[in-house]
Amino acid sequence: MVSSCAISLLVLAGFAIVRAAQFRGGPPWQHPVASSQSIHIGGAVIQVDFGPGALDLPHDQVMEWVRNSASSVATYYGRFPVEKSRVLIEPAMEGRGVLRGTTWGDVGGFQGFTRIVLGRQTTQEDLEDDWEMTHEFIHMAFPSLDDEHSWIEEGLATYLEPIARVQRGFLRPEKIWNDMMRDMPKGDPENSDRGLDNTHTWGRTYWGGAQFCLLADVTIRQQTENRKGLQDALRAIVNAGGTIDQEWPLRKALSVGDSATGTHVLVQLYDGMRDTPKPVDLAALWKQLGVVRDGNGVRFDDHAPQAAIREAITRTPASGVILPKP
Repeated sequence: MVSSCAISLLVLAGFAIVRAAQFRGGPPWQHPVASSQSIHIGGAVIQVDFGPGALDLPHDQVMEWVRNSASSVATYYGRFPVEKSRVLIEPAMEGRGVLRGTTWGDVGGFQGFTRIVLGRQTTQEDLEDDWEMTHEFIHMAFPSLDDEHSWIEEGLATYLEPIARVQRGFLRPEKIWNDMMRDMPKGDPENSDRGLDNTHTWGRTYWGGAQFCLLADVTIRQQTENRKGLQDALRAIVNAGGTIDQEWPLRKALSVGDSATGTHVLVQLYDGMRDTPKPVDLAALWKQLGVVRDGNGVRFDDHAPQAAIREAITRTPASGVILPKP
């Protein structure tokens, strides 16, 4: 599996699913390395390599950005999803921020490998605002699937990235619910839609997949009286070995997740949405969760029927914040 991310004029519009079949100049995991450092987080080691070229920021600041992203993902999953991974940061001569991010599984002797192209003029503020490093690490926490299921790979990373950063303490809940209220409609099915497995547009792949994840999270919590959520299902998949270096059928992953929550939510939602367009009533969902539009932002209605579910989704888990070793 490989997931590729690129910045364009539209938010996330440069994302694409590709296969690691051919590369000009050889595969990225064989590109030259100028210097290396390591991050130890729990029982995992992340090798961080810098390619040739200059950045305006010192490497220590870039490393802190990678550490914070790894900590967000480890906090969400209870541990970093793979024991041995590698990040290659390649400076670009022009630009600011992450210009491209791609993650592969089981290449170059690593369970997960992420290549980041970082603009030379990147600032500390760019790194603090960045979501892409966290997004790429989340890809390591789900098995590789057939191409038709790219919507769940990208939908999970799109939905979970801001939640993981809230749980780690880097974002406020109001920020991410405002962003979801703005962006989730991009995943609505259009007239020609044939379900998530058969409609591979950008909107359905990223935001249609994110709608599936949001609906699954809320439904699991409804059926378990808020004792379990999508987070429990995804932790179980990782603990069963369902990471990017392993190829699984999608139904196997969903069944493992359902077993962990004592529900059939994931499999049933998949069966209902894979071949048939199933619009999600987002307006009703926001009302139930107590997310209310307020000017350019949102406010929370804590008396809404499912306000407790909204709060639980972004609450730091009982396992606590997981930090890299100094």
